[in-house]
Amino acid sequence: MPDSDTPPKSILVAPLDWGLGHAARCIPLIRELLHSGCHVLIGAEGAQAVLLHREFPHIPILPLPGYRVKYNDGNSGYALKMALQLPKICLAIKREKKWLTKAVADHSIDAVISDNRFGLHHPDIPSVIMTHQLHLKAPFSRITEKRLETLNYYFLQKFNACWVVDFEGNENLAGDLSHPGVLPAMEMKHLGALSRFEYHPSEPLKYDLLILISGPEPQRSIFEKMIMDQIRPFTEKQVIIVSGKPAFPFDKMLTKNIRHVNHLDSKTLNEIALQSKIIVCRSGYTTIMDLIKLRKRAILIPTPGQTEQEYLGKYLMEKSYFLSVSQKSFRLDEALQKAESFPFRVFSAPMEQYVAVIDDFIKNRIIKCPKE
Repeated sequence: MPDSDTPPKSILVAPLDWGLGHAARCIPLIRELLHSGCHVLIGAEGAQAVLLHREFPHIPILPLPGYRVKYNDGNSGYALKMALQLPKICLAIKREKKWLTKAVADHSIDAVISDNRFGLHHPDIPSVIMTHQLHLKAPFSRITEKRLETLNYYFLQKFNACWVVDFEGNENLAGDLSHPGVLPAMEMKHLGALSRFEYHPSEPLKYDLLILISGPEPQRSIFEKMIMDQIRPFTEKQVIIVSGKPAFPFDKMLTKNIRHVNHLDSKTLNEIALQSKIIVCRSGYTTIMDLIKLRKRAILIPTPGQTEQEYLGKYLMEKSYFLSVSQKSFRLDEALQKAESFPFRVFSAPMEQYVAVIDDFIKNRIIKCPKE
């Protein structure tokens, strides 16, 4: 905790708006900043703002427009559609840079932590970007991947430092994504895993199956429909389905043994995840970090066309951390049967690595280098 005579430092935390994962993984960072005596501001809109407001109702949320990327409903044309939106993304980056200039002046912000938002750097205050994707997977060729990496580094190197959301060394979660052959020319620190959840080994099992439906539309709804079409025959299993739509809360029983909720707060979801024998979910990186923290077995269903999720599913299955099944071939009953014989391995690493990084950031970046 800082000296009581020192005024609290004001830090802006701003997650990317691609699904809820970036907002969710900012939760442990925000908790630690608050614990360190910082005044926190959040830059977000839409579902990300709703999620973070529910977790931190006392924290001011500054309306910050997202990149608002649109996704295809399948593999076909996914990469092309993303490429066609690059001008829109570049415009959003320019706009958020102007937004930050005004926000720093209006709210006396001392530092900014950006989760994958390339425009949130400021010349007068410490500006950090956090990411698990230094290397970007592309569906076409290694030449395309190299060009994407060069473009990625161009944006990253505008910040004072990059916080890699993964572990250093061979035992890591993101493989090539966070461990490229050549690193960007800037200060780099590894945060380890970021999870809002806590592990309690004594939690009793109450559910046979927890299904987490998440990610951007329209794939979130497509996956949800697949689950709903397949779940009703499971009359002998205690099942809970979480649809990942915090703006539209509901809680109902589909059958006497199948519960369907639209959203759960972190504490409740933490408890239910620990009480579940196995989890079916997307292979989004934040979800993976949550699973690792809770030491849960899971069946991963990568979002079709998202090369990052497809790579993570394959990589983590090769390491035996999780079973991964493509959405195209997914049958819930068959996947659960495969999981019974899959040789699941527990990932073991210290889960509070980020605490030391934040402590160093506050003491050596913000307090010692105040803005003029």
